[in-house]
Amino acid sequence: MTSQAADEPETVAASRRSKITPEREREFFDAVLEQIRECGYESVTMEGVAASTRCSKSTLYRQWKTKPQFVAAALRANRRVRFAGIDTGTLAEDLREAARAAGDWSKKDARLMQALGHAVTADHELAQALREALVLPEIAALQEILARGVQRGEVAADHPALEFVPVMMFGVLRVRPVLSGQYADADYLVRFVEATVLPALGLDQGPGRRSRDD
Repeated sequence: MTSQAADEPETVAASRRSKITPEREREFFDAVLEQIRECGYESVTMEGVAASTRCSKSTLYRQWKTKPQFVAAALRANRRVRFAGIDTGTLAEDLREAARAAGDWSKKDARLMQALGHAVTADHELAQALREALVLPEIAALQEILARGVQRGEVAADHPALEFVPVMMFGVLRVRPVLSGQYADADYLVRFVEATVLPALGLDQGPGRRSRDD
């Protein structure tokens, strides 16, 4: 067998992979993530995603090899930073805006994280992809918000509560559905920030505070 013939299968496979357009790839990713939200990770199959997107399962397997690799790729492609661009001029209002932003996507992302709960404990790549897509970018953006507050002199750089703000913000998103069966919407999260996060940082709630009678 010549070296050209030996190389042909890999060349053909690469050619086939290149035929998937970014739009088609997004369709595959959206389909698998939505099926995970609806049915849970364990119930989702490559065959089911192929059927829902009207492609052959071999197309998916050629591109991603296994379900964990496919889901990890979908998570990374779905990475968005919802807290990016928040800069109102005060730390208290920035945190309120972060709460509103989190409330807008909490149901969708919380359902996804819950559905992946057991799978990510067993698959390191999947766990890392989940952190890279849904957790680390938001923590980085939140830390930038806090850093600006420190630079403006609103809170001391060594304030002991600073390191716990991301834990509080992400913790309530995960825990409220468990405790009450309800997702943390924007109104709930703003009240949470005003009742717990701002006092923990020693911040005046200021004019942005919403009365419970409103």
